[in-house]
Amino acid sequence: MPVLQVSTMPVDTQQIVEAAEKLGKLITEHPVLQRYADAQKAVAADPETSRLFQAFDAEVAKLGQLEQAGQQMTEAQQMRLQQMQQVIASNLKVKAFSIAQVELTDLLRKVSQSWQKPVAEAQAGQRATAPAAASAPAPASKLIY
Repeated sequence: MPVLQVSTMPVDTQQIVEAAEKLGKLITEHPVLQRYADAQKAVAADPETSRLFQAFDAEVAKLGQLEQAGQQMTEAQQMRLQQMQQVIASNLKVKAFSIAQVELTDLLRKVSQSWQKPVAEAQAGQRATAPAAASAPAPASKLIY
């Protein structure tokens, strides 16, 4: 795998921020973002879907209060919660929203990996060429405090 060559031309923070803003604008123009927004609006505007979520939230809150009082969830309560989850998951608008959410998350993951890869390669290349005595300290996750 070729080592990324670090440019000898310095790049300032403002250039990076401007490039990130352009990237953000490109993402807003991607069709997956519009599908996500449309699906989110459809879920919010549907009275049946809203009622399902309100009922589920109320049930979860009720069970949370029982748990705080030191009581265990009964088998019947657990089955009711599972049934409510199944009804919500089978709602077509919720399904469309879930799919759009996964697609958006996937796009954002790909974008993040795309900028992280050359940074990681540059860091690895710099560590490989740095003299042992002058090498930078270990990443914070490996330091002992």
